[in-house]
Amino acid sequence: MEVIARGEGPLFSDPDPDKLRAFFRQKSRALTNKVTTVEDAVRRFAQDGDYLAIGGFGANRIPTAVCHELVRQGRHNMIFAGHTSTHDFQILAAGEVFDRCDNAYIIGLEARGLSPNARRYMESGKVRMAEWTNYGLALRLKAAAMGVPFLPGRNMLGTDTFRKSAAIAARDPFTGKIVTLFPALSPDVAAIHVHEADVYGNCRLRGISIADLELARAAKRLIITCERLVPTEVIRAEPTLTVIPYYLVDAVCEVPYGAYPGVMPGEYFSDEEHLRLWLKTEEDPVAFGRFFDDLVRKTKDFQEYLDRCGGVRRIQQLRAQELLLDAGQAR
Repeated sequence: MEVIARGEGPLFSDPDPDKLRAFFRQKSRALTNKVTTVEDAVRRFAQDGDYLAIGGFGANRIPTAVCHELVRQGRHNMIFAGHTSTHDFQILAAGEVFDRCDNAYIIGLEARGLSPNARRYMESGKVRMAEWTNYGLALRLKAAAMGVPFLPGRNMLGTDTFRKSAAIAARDPFTGKIVTLFPALSPDVAAIHVHEADVYGNCRLRGISIADLELARAAKRLIITCERLVPTEVIRAEPTLTVIPYYLVDAVCEVPYGAYPGVMPGEYFSDEEHLRLWLKTEEDPVAFGRFFDDLVRKTKDFQEYLDRCGGVRRIQQLRAQELLLDAGQAR
C-alpha cells in the first residue's frame, strides 16, 4: 500500500493486534461474581500511566463516579481518549488526571458552553496532544475490537486535523483512491455506565450507544457502573438485550444515579443548573479550586457528592423531567 502522507502527531497506543490478542488470551472468561465498589475497581484496574477511555455520549451515560474516584485516588500521567467527552473531561482535567490526550471533542459541554478550567489546562503546556475526530476515534476503537491494526476511512483528509494526528494517508490498492488509515486503539482501562447489569457483568443499556460496544471489546480492562443490578435470570430471559457480555468485564459497581449530573435515558434528565454552576465557578480559578475540593476531593464517595447536590429529592425532579420528555417524544 503506497503511503502518501503521515500525520505529525504522537501515537499514544500500540496498534499491534497480536499483542492485544496475547493479553486477551490471559484474561479470565470465568463466570464469576465481579461486584465491587468503585473505590476498589479503580484501585485494582486503573493505574498511573494507563490509557483511559470513558463511555457515554456527551452528557449521556457518563460514569461520573469513576471519574471522581480517579481524582480522589490521585491518578496522574494517564492518557485520555477525548471522544464525545463533556463533563467527564471537565472532571478529569480539573484533577489533572491525564498528561496526554487524543483530542476529538473536549472542553465543550455542547450547547452549555466551554469549560474555562479545562481550557486553561489544555493551554497550560502540561498536556501532549494528537488531533482526531469523533468518527476517527470510533474507527480506531472498532479496529481494535475487530483485531486488526487499522481501519480505512475517508475522514480528515486535507485538513489540519490530519496533519496533527498520527494517521496515515495511503492509496487504496483496489481503487487507487486516497484513504485515511486509522490505527487501532486499545485502552488499558475503560469505564462505561449502563442501565442494568448482573453480577457477572452482562449489561443492558438504553438510548444511543455511540462507540461503547466497540470500546467494551477494545479495552483491556473494563469497569462497569450500573443504575441497578438485576438477577441473571432476567438477563437470560431476553438474551438479545445484552449488548456487553460478561467476559469483557472486570468489575461491576452498582451506582444508582451514576450518570448525574448528566442524562440517563429513560431514567433522569441532566441537572442543567448544576452544570451551569460548574461553568460559572470555573471562571475564577481560586473559587473553582475550593468548589472542586468540596464536591469531589473531600467527598468520600459518589453518594456523598449526590447528597451535596440535592440528593434523592433533586434526582426525583430530574426523573420527572425525563419522563415528561419521553412522553412528549412518544406523542
